[in-house]
Amino acid sequence: MTSYDDAVQRCFAAWNAAGPQELEKAVAAAFTGDATYTDPLADVRGREQPAAVITGARRQFPGFAFRLLGAVDGHHTPVRFGWELVTPDGSAPVAGFDVAALAEDGRIASVSGFLDRVPAV
Repeated sequence: MTSYDDAVQRCFAAWNAAGPQELEKAVAAAFTGDATYTDPLADVRGREQPAAVITGARRQFPGFAFRLLGAVDGHHTPVRFGWELVTPDGSAPVAGFDVAALAEDGRIASVSGFLDRVPAV
């Protein structure tokens, strides 16, 4: 596994954290203290604000899990990866693509996220 794979796995551990304490630890392991996270629904900074975004998504989609879609690709500090939000029955109504920049310690310093597939309202 590469440092890019490791960083993305830590990111998924945060998005899939089971509770507040696990989420706090996972966010600290995945993101720098001043990390930015921007997607069509959020533009936040630090650790508490991204954790709140993750908590909101987990409440909106209880029982769902984020999983990697395709291979992780990176060079220098950028890393890109696709993901799906998977229901307990295995379907994936939401999918997206993220580009992150890694800090020197391998944690994520910034994320720019894109939504490729969202459910019809």
